[in-house]
Amino acid sequence: MLKIILSMLLTLTLSSAVEMSAANGGCTLAQQGKVSVTWKAYKTPAKIGVGGTFDSVKYTSIAPSGKNFREIMVGSTVKIDTASVNSSNKGRDETLVKYFFKQMNGSTIIAKIVGIKAGKRERGKPKTGMFTVDITMNGITKTVPMPYSYDKGVMQANGFIDLFDFTASKALRSINKACYDLHSGKTWSDVAIGFSTGIAATLCSSKHIK
Repeated sequence: MLKIILSMLLTLTLSSAVEMSAANGGCTLAQQGKVSVTWKAYKTPAKIGVGGTFDSVKYTSIAPSGKNFREIMVGSTVKIDTASVNSSNKGRDETLVKYFFKQMNGSTIIAKIVGIKAGKRERGKPKTGMFTVDITMNGITKTVPMPYSYDKGVMQANGFIDLFDFTASKALRSINKACYDLHSGKTWSDVAIGFSTGIAATLCSSKHIK
């Protein structure tokens, strides 16, 4: 009987040790695959959304792998070539480049993840939280909150920017004038932005990922 009790205690101790190891960083996480950047702008008084992506996105990771999201993502940067805008309409893309992006300083947008805060965990639901991202556009850098969710190996974050915060009123007036009839005289200054990427977890159960 004593041997059985000792055996059970040993099993519970080892199980607890493994659990603690995973919870305190026993996982190995790594970003994998490309990073996709999305956007959605709005036109007409009815605020109709027009969205797309960028074909040229360079992601530079702060670390190849780590124990949690903070170690592999905070400090990572994305460099976007604005001439690679893709709205699935070649004519529209040419208009966006000529009458919007070329009206601003520089031909790139740079985003850097500078912070992360995990949200409350709920069993059976995606892990959530908040990224803090520095976005540099038109020579101006602004800090933007981007709520994220992580589910089935995919990290997805979304947020909003206001073009006036980046002193891009000239570019906004330019695209509104070029598309005045199509936009019914109204091009909105707020733009939805987002990014997604794959994150693989090894050496532990994904339930321990922070």
